[in-house]
Amino acid sequence: MGRKKRWILVGVVALGTLVGVGAYTQQQKPLDPFEEAMRQRQMYLETFGVLPGELFAEEGKELFFRKGPSGKTLEECDFGKGKGVLEGAYAVLPKYFPDTKRVEDLESRVYTCMQTVQGYKPNEIKRDEVKAITTYIATFSSKAKIQVVPKHPAELAMYNLGRELWYTRAGARDMSCAVCHDQYAGQRVRLSPVRSPKQGLGNEWPAYRFEEDKLYTMEDRINFCYESIAIPKPEFYSDVHIALTVYMLAEATKAGHSFEELPFFTR
Repeated sequence: MGRKKRWILVGVVALGTLVGVGAYTQQQKPLDPFEEAMRQRQMYLETFGVLPGELFAEEGKELFFRKGPSGKTLEECDFGKGKGVLEGAYAVLPKYFPDTKRVEDLESRVYTCMQTVQGYKPNEIKRDEVKAITTYIATFSSKAKIQVVPKHPAELAMYNLGRELWYTRAGARDMSCAVCHDQYAGQRVRLSPVRSPKQGLGNEWPAYRFEEDKLYTMEDRINFCYESIAIPKPEFYSDVHIALTVYMLAEATKAGHSFEELPFFTR
């Protein structure tokens, strides 16, 4: 599906969301937000036969098999389970890669391989393309058990950095990740649940978020949090993103969580 058609459909779906939310707010008796979100999700499927996030995944598939300047596709990249293996790859990331000698999450790995394998220059790589490819690869790990277990010294260092970042208070509001996600875990912000890493935080991305009308990856979501608590957003593919992701998903792994889609977010 072409990009223009994709955005037309996303726009239509977003309009449907507003209609749905309007109907929700006009209810005399508040509905259970989880049940209402699932009802809207089903309504979109029955009306359009496709969910917004699936359109991004389809675009990502086209980009995955697109040849770069080197003449190669991303099939030549090792995403953590061997060259070209996508099944379950997202569930083991972030991890250490010997070829780059650094820990990478899926997004930074896509960014790396578009340069080292496909021959793109950094300024030729569009952020939206990385997001779409990330979404496509992540679909091969839907419902997979999260398996982020830091063992390599570089992975342990990233875990420790991520834990430090998680609890460090900063910015004009003197906030940290833990202030919201640990202290208020189990509560809700409007319709959205607030969860801690041990409750599986991070196991729904990448996904299309209805209330924001955007596709979010894990790095997008981390930046959204930084912006919300008035701390400058880190550059994409940075160690900040990777370290926080290692910490969150390692804790989710210990608690035995799998990747899943919450009612408010959908692929």
